[in-house]
Amino acid sequence: MTNLHKLFRYFLTAGAAAIVDVGGFAILCFTPIPIAVSAVTSFCLATVVNYVLSSRFAFNQSPTVRGFGVFFVAAVGGLMVNVSVTLVGSLYLGIAPVLAKIIGVGTAFLVNFWLNLRIVFRTPSAKRNQ
Repeated sequence: MTNLHKLFRYFLTAGAAAIVDVGGFAILCFTPIPIAVSAVTSFCLATVVNYVLSSRFAFNQSPTVRGFGVFFVAAVGGLMVNVSVTLVGSLYLGIAPVLAKIIGVGTAFLVNFWLNLRIVFRTPSAKRNQ
C-alpha cells in the first residue's frame, strides 16, 4: 500500500474519530461533568477508536497495548500542535479563531500522520531502511 493510500485511509479514520470526539463531548455536555473533564474524556475515547481503526484500516496492523501507548503519546503531541497553531494564529497573527483552529487541525493531522507512518506503525522493512 502506498503512503498516499495510507494517507487517504488515515483521513477516513481520523474523521471517524473526530465524530466520536465531538459527539462524545456534546453528549457529556448534557451531564454535570465539568467541560474540561468532558473534553479530555471524549478525546481519550476518540483516540482509542482512532488507534483501532488506524491499525487495521489505514496501516494493516494488529492493535497492541504497546502500540496504543505510542499512538496515544503521538496523539497528545498532535493535540499540542493543534492548540499551539490555533493560539499563535489567533493571538499573534490576527487570524480569526475558527480559521486558526481549522489550520491547527490540519497541521496536527499531517503531524500525526507522519508520526504514525514513521514511528507508530513503522513496518519491519522500514525500520531496516532507516
